[in-house]
Amino acid sequence: MLCWGNASYGQLGLGGIDEEIVVEPRKCEFFNGKVLHDVGCGRRHTVFLLGDGTVYTCGCNDLGQLGHEKARKKPEQVVALDAQNIVAVSCGEAHTLALNDKGHVFAWGQASDGQLGIGSIEECIRVPRNIKSLSEVHIVQVTCGYLHSLALSRRGQIFSWGQNKYGQLGLGLEGPGVSTPQVIQSLLGIPFVQISAGGAHSFGLTPSGAIFGWGRNKFGQLGLNDNKDRCFPSLLKTLRSQRVVYICCGEDHTAALTKEGGVFTFGAGGYGQLGHNTTNHEVNPRKVFELMGNVVTQIACGRQHTLAFIPSSGKIDSFGLGGNGQLGTRSTCNRKSPAPVKVFHPSIHPFSKPSCIIYTHKWLEFSLTLNSILEIHVVCFCFFLQVAASLEKNLIPNLSSSPPDIEALRLYLTLPQCPLFSNPSTYITLAIPFAKAVISLKDAPLKVLGNWWSQIEPAVFQGLVELYKEVVVYLLHMQKVGIPPSEHRIFTCFLSTVYCVEACLIPQFAACGCTSYIVIFLLGQVIDSQVILCKYPFIFDAQAKTTLLQTDAVIQMQVSADSLFLSGGAAESVNPCLILIVRRENVVGDTMEVLRKSKNVDYKKPLKVIFVGEEAVDAGGVRKEFFLLIMKELLDPKYGMFRYYEESRLIWFADKTFEDVDLFHLIGVICGLAIYNLTIVELHFPLALYKKLLKKKPTLEDVKELMPDIGRSLQQLLDYTEDDVEDAFCLNFTITVENFGATEVLELIPNGMDISVNNQNRQDFVDAYIDYIFNTSVAPLFNAFYSGFHKVCGGKVLELFQPNELQAMVIGNTNYDWKELEKSAEYKGEYWAEHPTIKLFWEVFHELPLEKKKQFLLFLTGSDRIPILGMKSLGLVIQPTGGGEHYLPVAHTCFNLLDLPKYSRREILREKLLQAIEHNQGFNLA
Repeated sequence: MLCWGNASYGQLGLGGIDEEIVVEPRKCEFFNGKVLHDVGCGRRHTVFLLGDGTVYTCGCNDLGQLGHEKARKKPEQVVALDAQNIVAVSCGEAHTLALNDKGHVFAWGQASDGQLGIGSIEECIRVPRNIKSLSEVHIVQVTCGYLHSLALSRRGQIFSWGQNKYGQLGLGLEGPGVSTPQVIQSLLGIPFVQISAGGAHSFGLTPSGAIFGWGRNKFGQLGLNDNKDRCFPSLLKTLRSQRVVYICCGEDHTAALTKEGGVFTFGAGGYGQLGHNTTNHEVNPRKVFELMGNVVTQIACGRQHTLAFIPSSGKIDSFGLGGNGQLGTRSTCNRKSPAPVKVFHPSIHPFSKPSCIIYTHKWLEFSLTLNSILEIHVVCFCFFLQVAASLEKNLIPNLSSSPPDIEALRLYLTLPQCPLFSNPSTYITLAIPFAKAVISLKDAPLKVLGNWWSQIEPAVFQGLVELYKEVVVYLLHMQKVGIPPSEHRIFTCFLSTVYCVEACLIPQFAACGCTSYIVIFLLGQVIDSQVILCKYPFIFDAQAKTTLLQTDAVIQMQVSADSLFLSGGAAESVNPCLILIVRRENVVGDTMEVLRKSKNVDYKKPLKVIFVGEEAVDAGGVRKEFFLLIMKELLDPKYGMFRYYEESRLIWFADKTFEDVDLFHLIGVICGLAIYNLTIVELHFPLALYKKLLKKKPTLEDVKELMPDIGRSLQQLLDYTEDDVEDAFCLNFTITVENFGATEVLELIPNGMDISVNNQNRQDFVDAYIDYIFNTSVAPLFNAFYSGFHKVCGGKVLELFQPNELQAMVIGNTNYDWKELEKSAEYKGEYWAEHPTIKLFWEVFHELPLEKKKQFLLFLTGSDRIPILGMKSLGLVIQPTGGGEHYLPVAHTCFNLLDLPKYSRREILREKLLQAIEHNQGFNLA
């Protein structure tokens, strides 16, 4: 161990030397052959902790701060602690604290301000005493200010006691000292990993680097941009993003070390102790410029000087007051900027405060593993009943709606991992109150929590979703079997709770199991209660929403048909179905003619299609064929109704067209009829269409989907980091469009030709561009489409859908899982999964290229896309036919039924199957 500085009271432990000051590091021979674990420096005394847990002290003993009455100029053991295994020590101005391996704290020395925490005010205590009020708390760290003390518990609580003249105890008031440890209530819920105390100011550091300071601030030592004392802990916001890993305090200044090895100092600078080559005070943290470029791994503060260790060069830099040789520069001059300590043995770890050598690395490790540690503790202990009771009565009710720092939000990530939350018997007492606590959070912490949820592992997040899915299903079951009126409030309150948190947690909860109760809730009010489930769309997954829409369609069709009879309408208008008789060669004209003559109420009826000259009876398959043909015709480029984008292979409304808007109205009606009649249609529109149908605003992402090149350009404009947007892009608020070979420049806003795009208005330009593409340029055409669509599908049920769900309802999807198709297939007659013909069929089918498989779907179902519910919902059925091998397979598209002759050879089966699927248009009776 090396030591230097003031030796007038023997505090350096060098024995009876003649010098009162030591101006360069000198080896302390007493510790030869011993392992030194920690050192604490007071105003005139020093405490040493050895690796075996024994404690030695030296220096001034006027107030009993040495804990023994032996010689004071060389280290002597504190025999009163001989039975203890001490793990940490700290010194105040004239008092000392020691912490043993069981978390107990011992104190001795000056006691005039209650700084020993023993409950009495005395001049001094000369023998170490246990602080009994902390005996039930496991303390992991202690630190001393001049006349006050702090302790950090294993649970992250900070205790304070002693002088409180400047609010340095953080208890919310200034004034008389406190002689017993008090919890700092305003910091409850925040995990801390380090505490530090200066002359009359205090700090706490969290795992992610948040710093809270309180106490004296005359020189700006709290770093809060003023000189006002603080009696409450205040967040040092300017260092919040710097990832601070260690903080230490001098009498009136503070130093902070970042994970990247940077050093920030603030507070009193009269002796140069801030290292900024000036004697100015700093009320804000300022990086030490002359240490930049070096990675500092440890720092320490004396009363009015600072040390920094740079391992790459093996040197210590010091700066500040040097009158007692404490800078170790062989001089007693002050230093306003870092200068090397004159260490003549660079292989020795030269540091006057090795406690930070030891603990800095521990804090770094703790910061990285905090979540896993908490998770291990939860898994190990939360099975016990008393834990559930503690969570219910103590923890969850005390969760704050406005935590003092984001560290307190970590609990919201770890607590739901507790297995008790997954126990149905604790849903009401734990899971639901926890959810209420989540939505009680104010906007800022709720946004942080939402960001965390979006970044955690999918499996972990899925577990959270599954938990609350089960809670919702549990409540739905309770509602179905009947719950007391007193519980209705809990039920509705919880659903409202999850509804509010929906945007942060997940777009919708997958509440499988609730679909069997949908019809009960569909019309709005649950029997015997006021719970309206349709107010909470997140409860329903895609299957549930689809069932809702289908049920709503059936009900509306039935209501429509029944109303005709009740109104006593004419006999010719009482047909329970909407009948379309069309010719293949004039499918658009015939359809428009029938729909023009139809009333709005007719759109709610089941659709039946008859192709002139064809024998098939429409049980679903003919209808599928109709939708396929009419959409293909309407979207044909010859009409010029839509513009095709080559790069995305999508279409959008043409801003100029010669066709009547009635055709757009017809397309909207056709899409609505397809949904109501559970039929997939070909409609290559971007997601923006479905957003607009649901009255949601398109965004830049929608431009990227439709026009990737334009989307990339707009994104580059927004991402441009220089200040010369106007010169670099040369844009104004106009858009260039091309119609029928002619180019036209249009203004996006009034006088847009004269308004240049610059750094300040580029977001406005992008917004105006998006608005023109999706709204302004196509307003009459889209409005006609919207009107037609909502004429059929308008209603509350549609509002349950997300845009991507509505898109899948209209056009299906291409999430092909051919193995799932085979797995879910059913067989009739003598066919079964292991029948030779069936085995041949699936072997041939799986060998087909993707396009041929899609043609098979078109042949079988009338569409090459699959429903929103997946491949298994197709319900393929295969049955044998009585003919020979010369017959082709026959598809009954109404029922997704395949008649498959009993082929005996692979070649024949392949030939006949391809022949059938390549000639898939037209309907006849089989």
